[in-house]
Amino acid sequence: MVRVHPSALREIRWYEYAVRFLFGGLITVAAGLVAKEFGPGVGGLFLAFPAIFPASATLIEKHERERKQQSGLRGEKRARGAASLDAAGAARGSIGLMVFALLIWRLLALHRAAWVFGGSAAVWFGTAIAVWYACRLRHRFNH
Repeated sequence: MVRVHPSALREIRWYEYAVRFLFGGLITVAAGLVAKEFGPGVGGLFLAFPAIFPASATLIEKHERERKQQSGLRGEKRARGAASLDAAGAARGSIGLMVFALLIWRLLALHRAAWVFGGSAAVWFGTAIAVWYACRLRHRFNH
């Protein structure tokens, strides 16, 4: 079940946010430099780099391990499991991103940018929800 826990935001320290933004910004700058040197087709490949995911996965692993250590347990296995679940979600979300990129690629030259981006974002969201739901149903029937 997907749940929102606003209290989890208090567990993250300011510098952990800074690392996320810094890493994402550096990747974006690198993609821009590659695009300037080799053209937008090559630069676009670098924009697909998961800039936020590595920072997110390491933070999830760290916080889960710390939570277990506070209870007197080691928690490495649970922490790795939590990070791997995040990776599974990212992989599934990538399907929505692929649909988004394909729509932008095919429609942007034909229609107004605002409509293409808005419609593509809506389709991305719907695709991500559909993939999540399909995986949830598959898991339910296999267990």
